[in-house]
Amino acid sequence: MASETFQFFRAWLSEPLRVAAVMPSGRALADLMLSEVSPETGPILELGPGTGVFTRALLARGVTEENLALIEFGKEFAAKLNADFPRAKTFCMDAARLRDVEPFDCAPVGAVISGLPLLSMPSRTVYSILEGAFAHLRSSGAFYQFTYGPRCSVSRPLLDRLGLKATYLGGTFANLPPAAVYRIQREVLPVRDTIAGIP
Repeated sequence: MASETFQFFRAWLSEPLRVAAVMPSGRALADLMLSEVSPETGPILELGPGTGVFTRALLARGVTEENLALIEFGKEFAAKLNADFPRAKTFCMDAARLRDVEPFDCAPVGAVISGLPLLSMPSRTVYSILEGAFAHLRSSGAFYQFTYGPRCSVSRPLLDRLGLKATYLGGTFANLPPAAVYRIQREVLPVRDTIAGIP
């Protein structure tokens, strides 16, 4: 773990806006981020997994590697993820290009776990990430995002434009720095899904 912390810190030194934190997320934040996720959630898309803190926590909750797709921009991080989680699908790419990949052969994703520093990204990039993520999410699926800021890292105008809503799930002071977690979902489920009870 010490070597992973050093790798994370080194990545932050070279690209502070992309990495955005000096240390990997802690266990308390991982527990909060994944509090609504289980093996029954189905395929899971993880954005910006870094050293794999949330990935390992997902596996500890019973999610299988085969049900994980890891989207990581950093080449060093992606190589380590591929070595540590060989049965997961690791993509070394920009999360803003999510629409260009089919991580689970067109099967809908149950949840997106995002460790991306959305607050440091341009609105256009955040829009592309969310639009791509929700193109893969099933209608009742959720996008989980943590932030070090005082409110959701996706602005209200951007949520409204995409037809999404953000719900505060909680915060933790046991993380360095303290963080809050939000669940982002579609504002209204498609009528056909609501009537038919399709998830």
